[in-house]
Amino acid sequence: MEAVSTWALLLVVLLLVIPLMLRWTRTPGHLPPGPAPLQLLGNLLQLRPGALYLELLQVWSGGDALARQPFDPSLLLAQATSNVACSLTFGLRFPYEDKEFQAVVRAANGILLGISSPWGQAYEMFSWLLWPLPGPRTQLLSHVGTLATFAIEQVQRHRGSLDASGPARDVVDSFLLKMAKEEQDPNTEFTDKNLLMTVIYLLFAGTGTVSTTVRYTLLLLMKYPEVQERVREELTRELGAGRAPSLGDRTRLPYTDAVLHEAQRLLALVPMGIPRALTRTTCFRGYTLPQGTEVFPLLGSVLHDPEVFKQPEEFNPGRFLDAEGRFKKQAAFLPFSLGKRVCLGEGLARAELFLLVTAILQAFSLESPCPPGALSLQPAISGLFNIPPAFQLQVRPR
Repeated sequence: MEAVSTWALLLVVLLLVIPLMLRWTRTPGHLPPGPAPLQLLGNLLQLRPGALYLELLQVWSGGDALARQPFDPSLLLAQATSNVACSLTFGLRFPYEDKEFQAVVRAANGILLGISSPWGQAYEMFSWLLWPLPGPRTQLLSHVGTLATFAIEQVQRHRGSLDASGPARDVVDSFLLKMAKEEQDPNTEFTDKNLLMTVIYLLFAGTGTVSTTVRYTLLLLMKYPEVQERVREELTRELGAGRAPSLGDRTRLPYTDAVLHEAQRLLALVPMGIPRALTRTTCFRGYTLPQGTEVFPLLGSVLHDPEVFKQPEEFNPGRFLDAEGRFKKQAAFLPFSLGKRVCLGEGLARAELFLLVTAILQAFSLESPCPPGALSLQPAISGLFNIPPAFQLQVRPR
């Protein structure tokens, strides 16, 4: 009988105390969303012993206060640009946490680093000798295999759902429809091999090269905060607050456009140009070049030509502005090469660079955890591609 009375008393106390405890937790202020804590106990009952870290990840504590401790933007930018390429090529956009998508992004960046490394350059020249040897070649081929497998899967998916009578959904559809029209033409360039190579090229270029250029531009804007502020002032003056930039705004933003051009010129992303092979023996300026000779158009020598760009190693957006502050084209601005072999994705790359950088600067101020003068602009790797150094970035919402 005494035990029953004790439990009854305890039940009454709990019924009276729990509402008070819940009421006491409603403290003044605008707290971030999350499970309501109890007085004294807090969220203890929601945490599992032995899994404290995993459980704390589920309790949002302070509106992601860690978002302003510094981070490396490389992967995030690569995923953003890769998704643009995937949308146009396959009609798909992937969640950033998708494992297959992450593997494709890492593979594209791995190829970029691999072929630009000293080993990659040696392999380019002596592939016949280095092919049988173990080493980085295996990893590079694995990255290429990841892109090729992904491309083949997407092409097969398109073949199975292609509507021959309807409009093309994306690049792969357009290529397949053109293949169907020219399947009887023995000289057609629309073949399975060229389709696969085109898709892999767009994946690689749309992921690695564009994100690298955006990353270098952000590095420049941190090193030269006065340039960043001037770009932001132009965006505010011409677009106002809250309106996202569009490609049609480029002509209204001459200083911003000049900054983007100067960033591409200074980086010289592909300093050696993409190598080409002569399809026939060619006479050039008194020399005879046999069929099959590899030719490297040294784009970096043009982009850093002191006779065209005075003090070419300095960052100076004014090179692309006239006396009235209007954007001025430069004939020697050739980061995408020229002629019949101009970069296939030039238009896409220029559009992405403009839209990404302007959208970032509209939303955030970019800061470096170290003094701007300590930031290096020298490539960490300089081979077929110039790879900027890694850096930490802090963003502050505007």
